[in-house]
Amino acid sequence: MKVKSDFEVLFEDNHLIAVNKAGGILVQGDETGDIPLSELVKEYIRKKYNKPGNVFCGVIHRLDRPVSGIVLLAKTSKALERMNMQFRERAIKKTYFAIVGRKPEQTSDTLIHWLVKDPKKNIVKAHLNDKKGGVCSELSYTLISAINDDYLLAVNPLTGRPHQIRVQLSSMGCPINGDLKYKSTRKAYEGTIALHARGLEFIHPVSKEAVSLKAALPDNDLWAKFLQFS
Repeated sequence: MKVKSDFEVLFEDNHLIAVNKAGGILVQGDETGDIPLSELVKEYIRKKYNKPGNVFCGVIHRLDRPVSGIVLLAKTSKALERMNMQFRERAIKKTYFAIVGRKPEQTSDTLIHWLVKDPKKNIVKAHLNDKKGGVCSELSYTLISAINDDYLLAVNPLTGRPHQIRVQLSSMGCPINGDLKYKSTRKAYEGTIALHARGLEFIHPVSKEAVSLKAALPDNDLWAKFLQFS
C-alpha cells in the first residue's frame, strides 16, 4: 500500500500506533501553525473509537518535515515512557532509504562525525573531529541499487541527531536528492526530499514481543524508479 494522504496506519493496539507519514507533514507543531501529525492522529483515534474530549497521543520520536516514513506514537503515558527509554538506550533498530545523485566511494561504510547545530539557520554542520559543542553521530549505509544517475542507500543511524542522515551523507559528497539545504542540486518534489524511514524494530513496551514494521515507499517522482523495493 502507498501513502495517498497525510498518513497510513501500519500498526495499532491499545498502547501504540505507527503510521507511514507523507513527506511535507510536520510531526509536532511549530511556528508555522500548520496542523501536525500528532493532531491528525489524535483526530483519527477520536473518530475511530468515538472518544469524547481529549485524546492522548504522545510523540516518541520525530522525522524532519520533508522526510516520509514510519513515525511511532504512544496511546498511553506508560507506553510513551517505556518507548522513550528504548530510544535513549539505542535499543531501536531504524532503517532509512535515501536516494542520492552520486555513487558513494564505498558500497558500504560507517560514518562518524561531530555535529554542530546552528539554531538560527536551522542547519547542522558535520566535522570529522571533536569540536566544542559538537555531538558524536554515527551511521552505517549500504548501496542497494543504482539506476542511471540515482543511487538507493539503506541507512542505519546508530545515534538520533537532528538532520543527522542528511548532513552526514552530504558531508561524504552524496547529498540526498531534493535536499537543497544540504547541497543537493536536484529539484525537490512538493516540499519533500528523497529520505524515507523504511523500517523500525523494537520490543513492545507492554507485551514484550518483538515488533518489526516496514513503510511502503512514497508514490511520487523521486521514488518511481525504486518502487520495486517498496
